[in-house]
Amino acid sequence: MNPHPSLPRLLLNALWRALLSLVVILGALWGAMALSFQLPAPNWLKGVTIGAWTLLAVLALLGLWRVPRRWHRGGLFGWLLAALLLGIWWGTIQPSNHRDWAPDVARILDAEVDGSRVTLHNVRNFEWRTREDFIERWETREYDLDQLESVDLLVSYWMGPAIAHTLVSFGFADGRQLVFSVEIRRERGETFSTLGGFFKQFEVALVASDERDIVRTRSNVRGEEVYLYRVELPRDDARALFLSYLDEARELRDAPRFYNTLTTNCTTLVFDMVKRIVPGLPKDIRLILSGYLPDYIYDLGGLPSGYTFEELKRLGRINQRAVDSDQGGRSSEDFSRAIREGVPGASGSIPGMR
Repeated sequence: MNPHPSLPRLLLNALWRALLSLVVILGALWGAMALSFQLPAPNWLKGVTIGAWTLLAVLALLGLWRVPRRWHRGGLFGWLLAALLLGIWWGTIQPSNHRDWAPDVARILDAEVDGSRVTLHNVRNFEWRTREDFIERWETREYDLDQLESVDLLVSYWMGPAIAHTLVSFGFADGRQLVFSVEIRRERGETFSTLGGFFKQFEVALVASDERDIVRTRSNVRGEEVYLYRVELPRDDARALFLSYLDEARELRDAPRFYNTLTTNCTTLVFDMVKRIVPGLPKDIRLILSGYLPDYIYDLGGLPSGYTFEELKRLGRINQRAVDSDQGGRSSEDFSRAIREGVPGASGSIPGMR
């Protein structure tokens, strides 16, 4: 009998170890990030814990490749035990509505619906001077869904062309606009972190806001590039989308959720609501690369016809009009009219939905 394994068996053995090694490496990276963002400990203790976790991963890799041979099982089993404990700890981290929240996401939207009449509590209408200097205003507002006339998509670019924040603005016959925005619910003193968004650092917030608050702070105060597009949506679908936002707010009030940079963000949640209203919408990488969401809607025929997408984007850039609207301290309605000047389908008098 040949005491040496055959070449196919050696190759299969090496492939199996390589796959297990990849699992250990990816698991080690994920665990280190999870500990970094969520371990409730001083930085020095976090460092010690992450160092110990990394050492166990190294021992597991050495054991997989039998270097030295006596670590073959001990290193791998030790890391698996640590991974199990880490997983149990990770499962204990649950979302909450009770934290010391940043002022702009401190309140939860609440709604009362009576036929076509909607009463919204905790509509945000802040007056922003700078990012840190603002006047807080939370309001109760009433809307008549029979007077709903338009739906606009606003896209605010803050990190290159592929990543943007998306907002949806509903227009009513009296000239008022109400914006819904899915955002991270930051604790006081926290700042946004793309990586942290993968590791339960933030809850999800659904903000209903006046346009002069939530749009102006992005275009005028933060200096982000903001574009507005009129969305051609049938009236019944627009009404259903508005009510879907209220359902989402109710769900978040009753069962808070963590924000996730990839799967639970300002674009994916809106897509989930829309696809319940318009079944069969195709999935697309542009739903993740949110900066390209307007291109996606254009390809579906959801933006005004008769224009190239480049023309819609050029005409939809609102920054200069938003800055000019600050002269003379215009009202919310004046601001909303100003940013729509020249926007196809949205400028001048509101034509109504198809």
